[in-house]
Amino acid sequence: MKGQTYLILAFIFALLIAIFAVINVDPVQVNYLFGSGEAPLILVILISVLLGGLATASVGAVRYFKLKRENRTLKEKSSADTPTPSSPAYAEENRDQTEETADEDDSPPKVT
Repeated sequence: MKGQTYLILAFIFALLIAIFAVINVDPVQVNYLFGSGEAPLILVILISVLLGGLATASVGAVRYFKLKRENRTLKEKSSADTPTPSSPAYAEENRDQTEETADEDDSPPKVT
């Protein structure tokens, strides 16, 4: 459901931007770093929104891949720290649990 909500909100946002751009079609003076020129305002709006979306998506993608790499590293570390049935740590851990169970079973029953 979260993905559907995100998709619907993105569609509504894109529709609002498109309507706003279509309303503003007059030519405007645009100053670039290397000069200036005249362009329709609709193009300026759409290109600005597109560049903003690309910048946001690239930052999100970098964060996603960093978190994915960190998750993989933590899973590998966790699996390395977890004792396996063939390891001495696992045998030691189970031996302690077996002794505790045996100690509880050997105690005489309490009579009330």
